[in-house]
Amino acid sequence: MMKTGTMVVRYAVWSRILVLGLIILWRSLFSPYDTSASLNPACLNHSALSTPPSVVFPTVAAAIQGSVVWDSVYMIRIAECGYEYEQTYAFFPFLPVLLSLLSQSVLRPLIPLIGYRAVLALSGYLINNLAFVLAALFFYRLSVVILKDRDVSLRASILFCFNPASIFYSSIYTESLYALLSFGGIYYLMSGANNVSVIPLALSGFTRSNGVLNAGYFGFKTLHQSYHTIYEKKRFRLALQVILAGAFRCICVFIPFLAFQAYGYYNLCHGRKPDDTRPWCRARVPLLYNFIQSHYWGVGFLRYFQLKQIPNFLLAFPVLSMAYCSISVYLKTDPKNFIMLGFGAASKENNSADVLFSRGEKLSRTDDHHATKQDAISIKRRRLNVSTEASSRSPAESRITIKCGYYSPDLLPFIYHLSFMAATALFVMHVQVSTRFLSASPPLYWYASYLMGFSFGGSRRCGYLIWAYAASYILLGSLLFSNFYPFT
Repeated sequence: MMKTGTMVVRYAVWSRILVLGLIILWRSLFSPYDTSASLNPACLNHSALSTPPSVVFPTVAAAIQGSVVWDSVYMIRIAECGYEYEQTYAFFPFLPVLLSLLSQSVLRPLIPLIGYRAVLALSGYLINNLAFVLAALFFYRLSVVILKDRDVSLRASILFCFNPASIFYSSIYTESLYALLSFGGIYYLMSGANNVSVIPLALSGFTRSNGVLNAGYFGFKTLHQSYHTIYEKKRFRLALQVILAGAFRCICVFIPFLAFQAYGYYNLCHGRKPDDTRPWCRARVPLLYNFIQSHYWGVGFLRYFQLKQIPNFLLAFPVLSMAYCSISVYLKTDPKNFIMLGFGAASKENNSADVLFSRGEKLSRTDDHHATKQDAISIKRRRLNVSTEASSRSPAESRITIKCGYYSPDLLPFIYHLSFMAATALFVMHVQVSTRFLSASPPLYWYASYLMGFSFGGSRRCGYLIWAYAASYILLGSLLFSNFYPFT
C-alpha cells in the first residue's frame, strides 16, 4: 500500500499540474482584460541585472511575462529593482529575495534565452509550486499530530491540495511560501522542537504581515507551560525560564516585521526635512504598512461595508461561512474552556496544558507520523469513557463530552487564530480577499474533513457541496485571475 505521506505529495503535485494546465488553457482561449503585463520600464536605480537586447526565444519570453498579473507584477518588480515606490512596501521581501537568488544562480543560464524578467517569473512559479507540495506534506503531518486520526488528516490534506484559493498557490504570490513556513513551524512547535520552529515562523513574518500572528502559538504554549510549572510542579525558577524563553521566541517572530518597517522608515523618512516627508513619518508610531493599506487600498474598519461591495461579500460568503461554522461548532463543545484560554476544562485530562503543551515529549516522526502509543491509549480511554457515560446523558451532553479529534483542546490555539483572521477579513480588509487570506487556516480543512466523514451530522450532500465549492472556485479563479479579471 502506498504510504500516506507519499500519497499526499502525489495529490499536491497533480493539483498543481491541474491548476497550471488550466492557466495555460484559459490564457490560450481568451484575451486578457489588461495587456500591460509585458511592459517593463527600466529600474530607477539602474543597478538591476540587465536583459540582453535580444533573446533566443522571444515567444516563450512573452508568454511567461504575460502571465505576470495582479500582485505578481509587484513581486517581480521588487525582485528586479528593489523597493522603488512607497506602495511597494506593502509586499514583504522574503519571496522577492528568493526570486532574485534563484534567477541569478541556478536559472542564470536561461537569461540570454528568455530574458531576466521571464527568468524571475519562472523562478516564482518553481518556488511557489514546490513550496505548495511541501506545505501539503507538513499540513498532513501537523494534522496527524493534532487530530491523531490518519484518515481524517489525509482527507483534510487532499482538501488543502484542491482548496478554493488554488490559483494563488500556483502563481507568484506569497500564499504557498507562507503556508509552508506556517505549517512547518507549527508542526515542529507541536512536536516539541521549540527552537527549530522559531526559524520558519519568523520567516513567515518576513513573507506576509499576518505572519506575526504566529507568535500567538508561542504565547499560548508559554502560558500553559508556565501555569503547569507553577501550580503543579511548584518550580518557580523553571517557570521564569519558560516565560523568558517564550517571550524571546515571540520577539523573534516579530523582528522581521519590525525590521522591515524600520527599513522603510530609513529609506523614505530618514534624513529628510519634515515638510518633505509623508504623514506617516511624523506619526508617534511610524508604521508604513498600516499607512499603505489605508491610503492606497482603502483598508480600514468597516470601510468596505458599502452597497456596491455586495458582490464581493457574496464571493467571500462560502469561506466566511465555513470559518464561522468551524469556530461555532468547536465553541459549543466547551465555551468556558474557550473563554478561559484553555484553563476552563472540566478535568485535567481535557486541559490543553496536560493534553498538548506539558507532556514534554517529541512526537514520533515516522513517514505516516502515527500518534504515539501513549496518545492512542489516552484517546481510547476517552472514547471508552464517552461510550459508558452516554447511556446516562442526553445526546447533546454526550456529544459535548467528546474531547478528541476536532473537539480536542489541542485545536484551541488554531481556533483563536482563525477567529481573529476571519474577523479581520470581514470587518477590516477587502472582504473578497478572504478566500485566499483564510486558505492557510487548518481548522477549515479539519472541520470540512469531519463533515465529509459524516461527523457533526454531516452527510454525503455536505461532501458534494464542499467539493463543488472548491472545484467552481478553482475553475473560476484560474479563468478570471490568469486573464487579469478581478477574482479575490
